[in-house]
Order: sequence, then structure tokens, then C-alpha cells
Amino acid sequence: MSANLGGYISATFNPLTSGVTATVEYLVVAGGGGGGSGTAGSHNGGGGGAGGLLTAANFPVVSGSILTVTVGGGGSQNTNGSNSVFSSITTIGGGAGAGAGASGNAGANGGSGGGAKASGSFDVGGTGVVGQGNAGGSNVSPQTAPYTAGGGGGAGSIGQNATYNSPRSIGVGGTGLSSTISGSNLFYAAGGSGGTNSTVVATASVAGAGVSGVYGSIGGAATANTGSGGAGGSGGASGTQVGGAGGSGIVIIRYPANCAAPTSTTGNPQINYADGYQIYTWTANGTITF
Repeated sequence: MSANLGGYISATFNPLTSGVTATVEYLVVAGGGGGGSGTAGSHNGGGGGAGGLLTAANFPVVSGSILTVTVGGGGSQNTNGSNSVFSSITTIGGGAGAGAGASGNAGANGGSGGGAKASGSFDVGGTGVVGQGNAGGSNVSPQTAPYTAGGGGGAGSIGQNATYNSPRSIGVGGTGLSSTISGSNLFYAAGGSGGTNSTVVATASVAGAGVSGVYGSIGGAATANTGSGGAGGSGGASGTQVGGAGGSGIVIIRYPANCAAPTSTTGNPQINYADGYQIYTWTANGTITF
């Protein structure tokens, strides 16, 4: 039997097969960190780090067990993202980008680290969790105004450093990672770009990461349910420029479509069939019982 559910075309499957699966494949992405704030005087916020990402097959499940799902929220300006959970698997929220100015926070540690702020002194990005993400970018000497900030780390690579040589570099966020677990090839967990005083807008790496704007603009927010980091605010001639919010996380599991459906789910997961799998996607907290 073939089905077209949730926009995906399934392989042939029998939804009435008795017995439950013994293992599932999972993707767990935490919320991305918020971008750092920019302040007047050519001081820019670091890009937010991506939420931690873990994915694997053959996770054992037991009939009758209730497995918890927690979907981490994205961080606001200067704030880390929140952790995501599937059963015993926990991913760590992305680190906030550094806030500009003498009193600004440093690039925070997280699933991936937040990028360094742009200022007149050397600063390093936050660290990432091994196996889940990478460090945020630093700012690099020599330093002369206008300063640019480091990009947030991503699941696929570290955030780019900001340099002050000619031409000055924009701290682009680290790359995300792709997954086909949903039935489509999608990217998750990219770092947000650092704030810049350049007239050239930074380019997002992939995966819905926030992008910094031109001189005196707020940082772009990351796309929801990607776990990507928000962009740093680009300081202008006056006032504080807000860092962009990180993207919320996501939890997806799948297992063969010819196995029985779960006995119950909560949290209103999206249910699809594709490539011979039944697929459950949470964008809010819930549970699943096999």
C-alpha cells in the first residue's frame, strides 16, 4: 500500500503489522544561542552558536516505556539556547554571542560556542561540546575601527574569525549539518554571523542562521526549528543594536513503516511516511510510548 501523508510519498508498507520496533533512529537539535548586542562606536555583537546536534541509528526502545521529548527554545539576545532531550539523549543549547562594549558578556560556551564581540581588545569565542558542535570565532589583531565580530560555531564547523586586515572579514557562522531523517534533505544547527560595520551584509552559512545587517542594524533572527544561532547586532553611530534570536530546536525519530505505530504520543508530533519509514517530528515538548 502506498500513502501520501504530510507531503511525503511513502514506500510500500503495512501499518497493521503487529509488534513494535526494537530500535529507532533519532535527530535531536537544541535551541540556538542569541546574537550579542551591538553598541555605538563601531562595537558589534558576536554571532550566536548553534544548538548541539546528535543523530544516530539503533537507539533501543522497550515496549510500554514512555520516552520524554523536550524541544529547546532559541535564546534571545545575549542568552544561550535551551537543551533538547529525547529519552536519555540530551543536546546542549547554543552559546550566546558576545555582547559589545566593556561590560558586554563574552562569547558563551554551549552546544556550539558564541562568537567573540568586536571591540578594541582581543577576544575569543565560546567553546562547543565535543560531538555536538564547535567553537565560536574570535576577533583577531591587528584591530582598527570599524571592528567586526566573530561568527557563532555550527555543528559542521567552527565560526569564522573576524579580521581587520584589508579587506576586513565578516565573521560568518559555522556551517550546519544535513539530515534526511525527515524525508527531505534539510540542514540544521548553523552558527549566526557576527555583527559588522561593513556596508556588505554577511552571508548565512546555511540552515536558517541569523545574518548580520549593515552599519547600525539589528541582528537577524534564525529560523525556527533549525537550532541555528542568531546574528550579532551591528553597532552604529548611536544606540544599542539588538542581537537576533536563536532558532528553536527539533526532535525527530523514525523507524521502519512495516512496524506497528506507537501506542501513544503527546505533544502533537507531525507524522509522515517516507523512504520506507514512519517519521515523528516534535516542535514542542511531548512523549512517545511504544
